[in-house]
Amino acid sequence: MESMNARHILDDIPARLPEELFTVLLEADGVRIERIVSQGHASPPGFWYDQDDSEWVIVLEGSAAVQLEGAEPVELQPGSYLNIPAHAKHHVVWTDPGRRTVWLAVHYRGCRTA
Repeated sequence: MESMNARHILDDIPARLPEELFTVLLEADGVRIERIVSQGHASPPGFWYDQDDSEWVIVLEGSAAVQLEGAEPVELQPGSYLNIPAHAKHHVVWTDPGRRTVWLAVHYRGCRTA
């Protein structure tokens, strides 16, 4: 049986983030939960994610904007969440350059959302 140790989502974040920080928190059949930490990061110009799995993201701290192909960017503040269906092309337009943005991302397949 796996040990039950409580952890905090904001622990172990470096003071400087030259690149976005991706930490897998849990991985199981059909689901992967990641913590993503950004500060002033954005997708490269012309780059669009096109993922095989759907992705549900929530901003826990900071702010960001995500754009789905053919739509206006959506600004996310703490508590804002977004569901991105599989193969919906999208990119990160910006993340707050003045403070870290902490996301929780749930990658999943074969599930319906409310």
